[in-house]
Amino acid sequence: MSEGMRTVLTAFRVLEEVAFTQPAGVGDLARKLRMPKTTVQRALQTLWTAGWICPSGDEMTRWVLTTRALHIGQHAVADLSVRDAALPMMRELRKETGETAHLMVLEGGHAVLIEKVETDHPIRAVITLGSAVPLHGSSNGKAMLAHRSEEDVRAIVGARLDRYTEKTIVDWDEFLAELARVRERGYATNVGEWRTDIAAVAAPIFDHAGRTSASLSISAPGSRMPTELRESYGALVTEAARRVSATLGYRPAPTAP
Repeated sequence: MSEGMRTVLTAFRVLEEVAFTQPAGVGDLARKLRMPKTTVQRALQTLWTAGWICPSGDEMTRWVLTTRALHIGQHAVADLSVRDAALPMMRELRKETGETAHLMVLEGGHAVLIEKVETDHPIRAVITLGSAVPLHGSSNGKAMLAHRSEEDVRAIVGARLDRYTEKTIVDWDEFLAELARVRERGYATNVGEWRTDIAAVAAPIFDHAGRTSASLSISAPGSRMPTELRESYGALVTEAARRVSATLGYRPAPTAP
């Protein structure tokens, strides 16, 4: 049997055991399956990336099936909320960057904050839960708009691009070009476009139907997020949002060879 086939079979065995014993811990799975913990951990990470399982609770030590796996098994369950899917990754982002992680959703013509995991820094980007921020002036807004048609973007944002700071994009051609850069790069940036002292990077979250109505971001005072860190944080938030999307059942279309 090839190494690739053994890896696939291991992943399926771990998935089946999670289904029977969820929430399942690495130690329990390794003992029941008679596998090394490192082998089980690799299989869990693979299944999480593929969207079949996700962490249960605050810490990534116990695992449960996602609604994708449950639907495939013809179980009638309620959809996993984007907040439930995103919170474990938000905690990981805060741990990796030391900065605040935000989860926002598209509501009307604004991006609305529905969850956050705060930094330990005394100086931080302070946004209260339920706050609405402009779509064209925020990284979260740009991330959610970038994968929509120009017609949809104009309908959602409205005819006028209001100015909030001297760096706010208020020209439609420039804004559409910015959204194209976001699509190409995978994440959006905001350096003083809504508030002069705040910098942020954000990536879109796709639901099971491929819609982008939520986004994940890292925000900080501009002095703590220079260009090189924005690139590094952009990669982290893109991977985090990709995992959240997979947990929600999103499967990207296959690319042409």
